[in-house]
Parts: sequence; structure tokens; C-alpha cells
Amino acid sequence: MTQIKLIVGLGNIGGQYEGTRHNAGQWFLEAVADKLNFTLTSDSKFHGATAQTQIGAHKLWLLYPHTFMNKSGLAVSKLAQFYKIMPDEILVAHDELDLPCGQIRLKKGGGHGGHNGLRDIDASLGTRDYHRLRIGIGHPGDRNKVVGYVLGNPSLEDKIAIDHSITRAISHLGDIIQGNYQSVMNELHQK
Repeated sequence: MTQIKLIVGLGNIGGQYEGTRHNAGQWFLEAVADKLNFTLTSDSKFHGATAQTQIGAHKLWLLYPHTFMNKSGLAVSKLAQFYKIMPDEILVAHDELDLPCGQIRLKKGGGHGGHNGLRDIDASLGTRDYHRLRIGIGHPGDRNKVVGYVLGNPSLEDKIAIDHSITRAISHLGDIIQGNYQSVMNELHQK
């Protein structure tokens, strides 16, 4: 079992994007920071906001890239290279069009599914072999409406469902960090 050393929450920077579906990864990271009593602080060296803690002998980093989504790999690769964090020790939380609101999935590797943040991380790390927490945001039903949809705010009902899925994942945070992925998948993938 490989332990997670870096949790990344994807989102676009700027106040106009804070409440958008594309920032679901950032919402998860903020929930992690709250749970662990972390404060993320801006760190220009890593092109984002970071926090670091020690859990026993285990060091854990949080990263919210301050780049736009399609340049997220820069921040992830800089921090990972500097602290010698391997791709399979990274968890990237991101919005997922292919899952309905309220569903959440943990997986390792795979394609980017058109997600520009994942595409850039794949290219920057030179591999797809990292963990992903896929936070369902639903799909607009028409691929021509995807950009407006992900950059739009969810309805109150959808936001409650997304927040509930994030809360479910946070309840398994210890197992995620410790690398108990199968037990987490068994729990999260049931609903």
C-alpha cells in the first residue's frame, strides 16, 4: 500500500470561479484542510497555495494550484519533484462530468476524459499513474454546452449533493491517506 503524500484540489483561480462546478476539487481540498486544521498559504515557488503537516512519521502536503485549470501540471510537478513525491503518492481531486451529482469515485490511473487539468498533469508528470478522486458534477446532456456548464454554478440541489459526496469522502480520509484504497472504493462506490 502506497500512502498519499500530496493531495491536490483542482479549480480555476479567481472569485468569479469559486462557486463553479469546475472547482469541485478545490471544495474537496478546502474540506480536507478544515478536517486537518490546515491553513493553505500562497507559495509562489509551487505556483499555488500549500499546507504541510506531519501525521506520525508521515508527511502530507496539500496543494491548490494558482494556475488556470489547463496549467495545473506545473504546480503539481514542481511540488512533487522538489519533495521527491512519486506519482502513485499523489491524489488529485477533480470535477467529473461522467458522474451524476452526489456520486464520487476513487481510482488510480486512466485517461483524462477531456479534463484539461488532468491532461496537463499527465503531461507534466509524464504518467497517468496517480490517484484521482472523481467528484460527480453531472453532464448538461449536450457536449456543446459543457464549457458553460462546468464554468457555471450548480443548482442548490446539485450543490447539496456534491457537498454530501465530499463529506462522504472526507469520512474516509484516513484510509485514503494510508493507502487503504480498496476499502474506500468499496464504501464510496456503493451509492
